[in-house]
Amino acid sequence: MGSASGSTGSTGGAGGSGPSSAAPGTGGGTPPRTPTTAPGSGDPGPSPTTPPSSPSASPTPSPGPALLTVSAPVLADSDRRWCEQVTVTFRNTGGSAARSGTVTFATHVIGGLGVDWATITSSRPLPAPIAAGTARTETYSVCVDSWRVPLGMRIDTRQVTATWQ
Repeated sequence: MGSASGSTGSTGGAGGSGPSSAAPGTGGGTPPRTPTTAPGSGDPGPSPTTPPSSPSASPTPSPGPALLTVSAPVLADSDRRWCEQVTVTFRNTGGSAARSGTVTFATHVIGGLGVDWATITSSRPLPAPIAAGTARTETYSVCVDSWRVPLGMRIDTRQVTATWQ
């Protein structure tokens, strides 16, 4: 019977008193901590008074770019057959102002029988700035070279496009 006590004595001897020698579930040693604040570590961890990411502290998202739409051109005759008044409305539905740009007109030269003889493009500056969420109406005098429109012919600006920054 001494052998049973001898085996017990060898596990409880010197050097065997650490936490690894305690049987599981016997409570030998301190339980592991799940620290919210480790003493002396200097890391306070999350605090209820200062949330890690507050919606008011984050910057507002930057507004989107300008987005212009151009209305169909409204045409009016001029006193010269090679010119006409073209009125268009630019509407900015984007999040930023359109600071500068170019308006391009596609003007068709129409013969006496309705034949489309040529399309002449011309450009003008955009009436900038156009603020976000606003519209601006502008009237342009669009002309082509007088020699391109002989007697009996006319011009017709059918397309207006815009590019912007």
